[in-house]
Amino acid sequence: MQEINVTLTPRQAADDAYILHYLKSRKELNPAEINSFKIIRRSIDARKKPVKINLGLLVSDEEKFPQLAAPQFNFKPLPPDAPQIIIVGAGPAGLFAALKAIELGLKPVIIERGLDVDSRRKDIALISRENKISPDSNFCFGEGGAGTFSDGKLYTRSKKRGNIREVLQILNYFGADDDILINSHPHIGSDKLPGIIKNIRGKIIECGGEVRFGAKMEEVIIENETAIGIRLSNGEKLYGPVFLATGHSARDTYRNLDKQGVKLEAKGLAIGVRVEHPQSLIDKMQYHDPDGRGDFLPPAEYSFVTQVDGRGVYTFCMCPGGVIVPAVSASDQIVVNGMSASFRSGRWANSGYVVEIHPGDIKGYQDKGSFEMLVLQEDLEKRFSEESDGKLNAPAQKIKDFINGKISGQLPPTSYAPGIHSSDFNELFPAEISERLKKGLLDIGKKSPGFIGPEGVMIGLESRTSSPVRIPRDTATLCHVEIKDLYPMGEGAGYAGGIVSSAIDGINCVEAYFKEITENGNNS
Repeated sequence: MQEINVTLTPRQAADDAYILHYLKSRKELNPAEINSFKIIRRSIDARKKPVKINLGLLVSDEEKFPQLAAPQFNFKPLPPDAPQIIIVGAGPAGLFAALKAIELGLKPVIIERGLDVDSRRKDIALISRENKISPDSNFCFGEGGAGTFSDGKLYTRSKKRGNIREVLQILNYFGADDDILINSHPHIGSDKLPGIIKNIRGKIIECGGEVRFGAKMEEVIIENETAIGIRLSNGEKLYGPVFLATGHSARDTYRNLDKQGVKLEAKGLAIGVRVEHPQSLIDKMQYHDPDGRGDFLPPAEYSFVTQVDGRGVYTFCMCPGGVIVPAVSASDQIVVNGMSASFRSGRWANSGYVVEIHPGDIKGYQDKGSFEMLVLQEDLEKRFSEESDGKLNAPAQKIKDFINGKISGQLPPTSYAPGIHSSDFNELFPAEISERLKKGLLDIGKKSPGFIGPEGVMIGLESRTSSPVRIPRDTATLCHVEIKDLYPMGEGAGYAGGIVSSAIDGINCVEAYFKEITENGNNS
């Protein structure tokens, strides 16, 4: 068995018979040693025409490619006396922390303020259909976290945080397609991810862990500068070291921690809009072909990054063939996000388009201390809601009109189910945001003609890009800087940004705790 890298056209790369014939024809290879192959890497090079597909292949001399050994995970039943840990939040950080705990012989008890994915799906449907918003069961809160209904994108630049491959293999073990182990930009899809989340929950319970829904943490129980457990909103107390994986929207949790004297700090975030275009336009633009993607290429993606007046302006969380959704967690907010199903076969493409904001950038908030960015986030979400008369019908503006400073007379069709109405983002945003957004769009327009054309629309507000607060922790032990046995982790603690990096952070925190108790000879 040997590894070969090849570059082919999209049509060639979709034809297994052609790939085998091509391998046998290569002069440096012995045809007798090439009778089967397996794709282990796949990426698209669309930087210029013609588009190419890069494949990493394992080739074998056997007629049928041999079965490769599957990774082994030690998800075994826990002993009755397994030490207990408390995990607050059932997003990727919490779930992967629980799986790692089981592998290390620790009993995870997951506390989730929201509901299971099936109940959560019903509540999410009511948001768009009836404008009914459950504060603890929505696009932000509930089993699986915010990423469950946001396409399930697994691409991360956090190469040094930990074992990305392990996270992908675990997701594959619990039901994700093999393609996530192959594609350079893997994703699962919001139609498939809930089933995988349920499988993970089932394994945690099967091994002796607990997962409790509708259970909201009210406070961390702290004695002698050590977290010994938590108190729930119903008064119940649970004991054990505390792993906080609350997600980026747990504002009440931040405020409760602050009242307890837990050290917090303001963290930069990014604020902007969702931009939406017909997917066919993006296909033509990205694949440099007036006929679009053809039969052998997936819906095109894009990623744009630039610097404007000392701050990053960029697209992120791009959803090919997706829809824009109301990612609100209260009735006085307008917040949007994007999602797409596994086939990404929808009519539109959307992406977050945001400006990097640091503490101190926006006047009037510097006196808010640790909550400077959180209050800014809240104020903008309320401003957008008030402009919409408290309804979910979202402010929107054609990209070109925004640049030219005029309200759009007519808006294009949109995937956003609650509907959109014409507004002026130049008025809704502080100038520090709107001016950078405009300059960034002009830069994108130079690189990709058509992006700022008449079919492109901006829909706001995109504000839940990350946590506005960081819960500081020691870089070596990953424990809170002042409170022993309190482990802030994942996106909500300010240490991750997406499914994979959050999962890795959850794994890292449990491993750090296990190392601590092992070295100290204390596992009680």
